[in-house]
Amino acid sequence: MKRPTQADVARLAGVSRATVSYVLNQQENSRVPISQETRRRVLEAAQKLGYEPDARAQSLRSGLTRTLGLLIPDLQNPHFWQIIQGVTQQAREAGYELLLSSSELDREREEDSLKALARRRVDGLILLVAFTSLSEEKLEELAARRLPIVVIGCRDGVFDCIGSNYYDGARKVMAHLLSLGHRRIAFLHGVANITAGQDRLLAYERGLEEAGLPYDEGLVERCGPSIEDGYNAAMRLLNRTPRPTAIVAINDLLALGALRAASDMQLEVPKDISIVGYDDIFLANYLCQRLTTVHAQAEAIGQGAVKLLLRRLQNPELPPQSVELPTRLIIRESTGRAPRVAADPNSSAEV
Repeated sequence: MKRPTQADVARLAGVSRATVSYVLNQQENSRVPISQETRRRVLEAAQKLGYEPDARAQSLRSGLTRTLGLLIPDLQNPHFWQIIQGVTQQAREAGYELLLSSSELDREREEDSLKALARRRVDGLILLVAFTSLSEEKLEELAARRLPIVVIGCRDGVFDCIGSNYYDGARKVMAHLLSLGHRRIAFLHGVANITAGQDRLLAYERGLEEAGLPYDEGLVERCGPSIEDGYNAAMRLLNRTPRPTAIVAINDLLALGALRAASDMQLEVPKDISIVGYDDIFLANYLCQRLTTVHAQAEAIGQGAVKLLLRRLQNPELPPQSVELPTRLIIRESTGRAPRVAADPNSSAEV
């Protein structure tokens, strides 16, 4: 069946094609006077014929595609699903569609994805990059083209950015564990890029220092970003003598691996070991031991990123905008009082 055109709508409504164009493009303030009766006839004719505007033609006329590009590091992490949900919801409310790409935590693929998104006809980009140093040069090229960009994860620079205050959240985690009597606290640092998560690691170190506890490099396990990586790293920590009484994982995905490792070693959570994550993914509240975690407002980050981008589209000359959302500690079943553990005869650490 032939797709109805504006000319078809004009014939059915008994008006000119130009009048149809003015009405359907909502040019109410044009110099052409259009009565409410004429407007009604055009809209009724369009609805009767099932007329839909040609998006390609509209974008050529306006210079806008009504499409936003989004780059995330990993489709397997539910935290990023929640960001995508926030972006999608806010974009659709504003009449925009989303073009999604994932770097799959691969340095080369992230650069290729960034280039591919920049080549597409999009009105702006929302970027969550894992390999910051690699992407700086490409980001500068995009800035020179004056393509609107919002970076998720606040940083100094020329771009609008939005993120969560993970440092403050990590300070709350350490205060919580220390208040429960934990003194041998391990840190699970599983990232694709070693520079990621430094805010949480710094808060961990500061928390130990302020409690008068030594920093033990042996309690900091650096690993990859997958659940399996978290599982294997947690197994190494739990096989230490003395083992830690608490594990702080850099995100909930790694914390899930740590929970499985504890179970496989016949350890009870939180009686034998407390485990904390970050992000508060939706699964965290439905585990057998509901996970204590830091709520990072992932959906709000996605929504805020779109709002920043639309603001930039409306006013390109605004100074760079930076939004930092507060975090809050969600205390659930995976943390409890520190157990008494057997001391390592070669260690003077208090237990």
